[in-house]
This record gives sequence, structure tokens and C-alpha cells, in this order.
Amino acid sequence: MTTPAAVSKLNTNLFIDGQWVPARSGATFDVVNPATEEVLAVVADGAAADATAALDAAVAVQAEWAATAPRERGEILRRAFELITERTDEIASIMTAEMGKPLAEAKGEVAYGAEFFRWFSEEAVRISGDQLLAPDGKTRYFVQRQPVGPCVLVTPWNFPLAMGTRKIGPAVAAGCTMVFKPAELTPLTSLALVEILAEAGLPDGVLNVVNTTDPGDVVTAWMTDPRARKVSFTGSTPVGKQLLKQAADNVMRTSMELGGNAPFLVFDDADLDVAIGGAMAAKMRNMGEACVAANRIYVQSGVAEEFSNRLAEKMRALTVGDGATEGVGVGPLIEQKALDKVVQLVDDAVERGAEVKVGGDRPEGDGFFYNPTVLSNVSSESDLMSTEIFGPVAAVVPFDTEEEAIALANATPFGLAGYLFTTDLNRAFRVSDAMEVGMVGLNTGIVSNPAAPFGGIKQSGLGREGGSEGIDEFLEVKLIAMPQP
Repeated sequence: MTTPAAVSKLNTNLFIDGQWVPARSGATFDVVNPATEEVLAVVADGAAADATAALDAAVAVQAEWAATAPRERGEILRRAFELITERTDEIASIMTAEMGKPLAEAKGEVAYGAEFFRWFSEEAVRISGDQLLAPDGKTRYFVQRQPVGPCVLVTPWNFPLAMGTRKIGPAVAAGCTMVFKPAELTPLTSLALVEILAEAGLPDGVLNVVNTTDPGDVVTAWMTDPRARKVSFTGSTPVGKQLLKQAADNVMRTSMELGGNAPFLVFDDADLDVAIGGAMAAKMRNMGEACVAANRIYVQSGVAEEFSNRLAEKMRALTVGDGATEGVGVGPLIEQKALDKVVQLVDDAVERGAEVKVGGDRPEGDGFFYNPTVLSNVSSESDLMSTEIFGPVAAVVPFDTEEEAIALANATPFGLAGYLFTTDLNRAFRVSDAMEVGMVGLNTGIVSNPAAPFGGIKQSGLGREGGSEGIDEFLEVKLIAMPQP
């Protein structure tokens, strides 16, 4: 295996108060390439003592950072955006090596992730307030927004750059300091991002990073410290619920982007070319390892067979392999546990009567690979209909009526994203309104953009990231009342 030069150059210690430091215990852990199962890098393994030191640094500079001019905060983000863009190739190579996604897709994430910094560099100077006269004319009220304070940021492994920029961008723009725990499976991209922010002029102590294989120890140290005033978490619903319970003790502000179980509805009047393209985008982005991935594909009976066959053709044409290899369209899953889960879900569906149109197995050799798979006539009792697949498996289920499609779409405790394909404008808005999700892809398989609010309802989370709403998550509203002369 050849380790990318960009990985070899990285500092893999903790980043606290502007300094790269080893874990106090001296502990380290390995980062593994999921395509080869070989060790890429050795990273400092922080614990509670390191977490407390990181929060100490963030608290120490919070007041000074909050007083920094909005334009200055915005310019730091703008410089970081430009540096990320300039280093697209090296950041993408790091991401592909530690996470597995094809290099072309990694470059797409670099562009997407960088855009959060550009967007929030512009939002920094647009933090607004208000003033009004009380109805009785006796008091004038001034409404202003101030940074919430030191923030706890916890990100997942599947989009290691974008998940960081989506949280760090608004926190920097709002004037908040941060303690940040990247995913242990993909810390290297986050460490590259930290280096860029330091180079862009982010002051010491504003962003502090603790890598760890014991997130419970590190994050609990932050969550139980009353000096931390906000938590922004992206990950599983069970972990999110635990963090919400911890946040309650200190009444912390919370942003939770949790699990999904996205329905993908195709009506018989849909343009099937558009629907197939949308399905490939919504299902196969990131090898299906995305919280907004199409998890349950419901197709009206009249076109279900044609849709399944055409989707299988598209999936069959994809090349599986190491994402660093040119022409590869599907990389490995992130780890053995993820691969085992996909195997179990597919086997269960087949045992319950699903037909395998393509795939349904894994290629021989090293790496955590699973072949792109289409299953048709999947039983509603199959585990994959209620479990987030997080893999390259499309489960197709026929339906008859619009009412049935809506009921199937909403038959889940989750409500992050949903997709709808139809050429009937009235149906488009009728079904969009009825779907219990935070985001609807109407005749498109892509819903996320830094300029738009991202988030879910029900057990898929609280709050929004991106858009003008994204910075509000890091601001508190203060009222100043003054007697009117």
C-alpha cells in the first residue's frame, strides 16, 4: 500500500490552545484504510483530562473571540474556504484513504464542505437585531443576538470534511469557541481541516480538537461541565438521546442531526429517466452511507417492475474497488461491522421472499466491499424496511394508491429526508405536504446545499444546519429594555 503524501504530512496529535500535543496518557490508535485493511496513520488517543484541557482553552478566549469584529471572523472563514479549494486534491486523497469513497466523490465533498465556510463567512456580517416601541409607548426594546458560548461539536465518519465545516462555520461566524471530537474512524480529514483554519488565522483556543477511541469519556467530560453552553451532534439516534439527557442537566442548547429512514416515492406518472437518476443519487452517494440515503423505495405497481429492472442495470454498471483507483464508482464500507450489518439485512430480506435483481453478495479479497444490490418485492416485515441500511442496497416495494404511499412513507419514527417523483403538480405539493420529514426532494435525489436548512423532525433530530437558520443555532437572543422619554 502507498500512503498518500498528504496523510504522511499530517500532524496527528491533539490540537489544544493552538498547539499540537500528544494525549496526556501517551495513548494512540490506528486509522485503517477500509479498502486494504492496512494502517494509514497513528493518532493521539485523548481522554477526559485532555477534554478538560481543551474546554479550558475554549473558555479562556470566549469573551475575546466574541468581541472580534464580524468582518474579521468572516474573513478567516473566507481564507479557509480558499485554502480548502486550493488543496482539493490532497484533502480528497486523505478522505478516500481513510473513508473509502471514490476520489471523484471525495473531491465533490471538498467543494461541498468548503462552501459552508464561504456561506457562513457571508452570514457573519449579517447577524441582525431589532428595536421596537412597546404598545403603550412607555418602553423601547432593543433585541440583539450574541454568541451562545463554548460549543461541543461531535461529527460522524461518513462526510469527514463537510460535517466539520457545517458545524465549525456557523460557530466561528457567530463568535463561539469550540471543542471538537471527530469520528475515530476518520480523524485525518478533520486534522487537515484544523491545520487550514490555523493557517487562515483562527486565534489559538477558538477551536480545540480531541481525537479519541472513547467518545463517552471525552464527550461526557464536556457535557457535564457547566461552562459548555451548546452541543451540536451528528450521528445515531440512540447516542443523540443520551446527549439530550446529559444536556438537560445544564440546560444546554442542542442541535441534533440523527438517524434517517428516507422513503423514495415513484408514482406511475413520473419521468422514469429522472426517477432512476434520482434513485442513483439518493441511494448510491457515499456507497449509501448517508443519513439522507433512500432507504425504502416505494414504486407504484404499474411501473415497479420496469423501475426495478432499469435501476438494476445502472447498479450493475458500477465498478467496485479501491476509491483511489480511476474509474471506481463504489468504494468499501467503512468497517467490518458495517459490512456485517448489510450482509445480515440483505440475507434477512431474501429469506422473507425478496428477489435479488443484482448483487446480493460481496466480492472476494481484502477490504469491506459489498456489491451494489437491488432487491424487488421486499416484504414489509424485512428488517431493512425499519433499519437504516447504510450501504449500497436498494429495496424496492410496490404500492397501489397515493394514500398507501403516504402511509408507508410515514410509518417510521424517523423524519429526516424523503423523495417524491411525479409530473402531477397538484400531487407533488399534496404529497410533499403530507410527508413527515424535514426535507423533501421533489423530482431530485439531492436535497442538501449550504444555502438551505438541513435537518429533520421526529426522531431524526432538532435544529437546522446551513441556510440562514444555521447561524441562529449558535446565537442567543438578548432583550434590552429602556424607558421611553
